Amino acid sequence: MTTNYSLPDQFRDLNPFVGGWALATESERNKKRLSSTMEEIQGFYDALLSRMDEIIMYLNQYPLDEMPEEAKRLLYLALSFMEISTAVELFGEPDESGVFEAARLRIVDCVR
Repeated sequence: MTTNYSLPDQFRDLNPFVGGWALATESERNKKRLSSTMEEIQGFYDALLSRMDEIIMYLNQYPLDEMPEEAKRLLYLALSFMEISTAVELFGEPDESGVFEAARLRIVDCVR
């Protein structure tokens, strides 16, 4: 059985990021940020930055509890983008040096 992990047609160019970055929970997204290199984070950031307005407009057409699977994957990519944006825009590294390590935070994921 083949599983389809693609995105909506207009976002197919972002498909290479689905396997690594389309993560459903905050704890998964946090772990991904902390375990990624800045090169990986920057590449993901650069790919999504110019598309975020378009992504948000696309996602806004669906209620969260009625979102098709392709749109959910796009939502998870957008949430991962939010997770890594501080690493790019503020820290210049996956976790900010000299402060309480993000890996020590206990993230409790809320499941609907």
